[in-house]
Amino acid sequence: MAQKTVLVVYAHQSSASFNSAVRDVTVQELTQQGYRVIVSDLYTMNFKASATQDDIIGDLKNPELFKYGEETMHAWKEGRLSDDIVAEQRKVLEAELVIFQFPMYWFSVPAIMKGWIDRVLTQGFAFSLQNMYDKGVFKDKKAMLTFSTAATQKMFQPDGINGDINITLWPLQNGTLHFCGFQVLAPQIFWSPAHCPPAVRAAMLQGWQSRLKGLLAEKPLTFAPSELFDLSFQGGFSLWPKVKEEWESQSYGITTGHHLGKLLPPDNQTKAPPADDNQDKAS
Repeated sequence: MAQKTVLVVYAHQSSASFNSAVRDVTVQELTQQGYRVIVSDLYTMNFKASATQDDIIGDLKNPELFKYGEETMHAWKEGRLSDDIVAEQRKVLEAELVIFQFPMYWFSVPAIMKGWIDRVLTQGFAFSLQNMYDKGVFKDKKAMLTFSTAATQKMFQPDGINGDINITLWPLQNGTLHFCGFQVLAPQIFWSPAHCPPAVRAAMLQGWQSRLKGLLAEKPLTFAPSELFDLSFQGGFSLWPKVKEEWESQSYGITTGHHLGKLLPPDNQTKAPPADDNQDKAS
């Protein structure tokens, strides 16, 4: 049996950081399990964050109006993407699981990681209108977010000053990972390690190591399946009317994003649902 590969897309500037310790635990534990672990250390690589015309080798299809998405799609098809993008795309293709590890900046990823997303997950390679969400290009791969926060967990509760962490995570987990087809595992969140005593940080690392032992066997988060939508421009890619009718009697919405004006399904973006969850019934 071929050795399975895990890609860690890592963004932190300091080798003395808590994030660095998390990365080391990931590499050590998964390597011991027999996985091949690749780390894209974006700061060490000096990975270019800005998506520009320099990402395309050769002539543009439309030099009068540069459209990054269209030009990189054509360049991907024709083998004309810059070498650094091609190298990262090759890693994604080889990986069964992609872990994005970072300190949360402004409720999202650091700019250098956003640049990786913008430049590596090109149209055609990672998605198309025919291949997106649960029918996406990477539907046979898994991905997850592993990140630290400056804020405490209570600050990211529905009644906390930062609001519900499930809403914060929806754009990244649904709009990026699930959009490209990935089966999204529940995130590993390290709450405010900079403000925790050493013993608590050590416990966080131990908890992550324990989770890694069964990580790839975990059930992924649940998103609304494509079958619930009229996938046409005439239908607006909207929920079928019968689906809305069926959900009228439900206490919660389908997902954090597809809430239908109802209460958000609890922990929709932070925990895999139980087998009898309403969202499983929908699928």
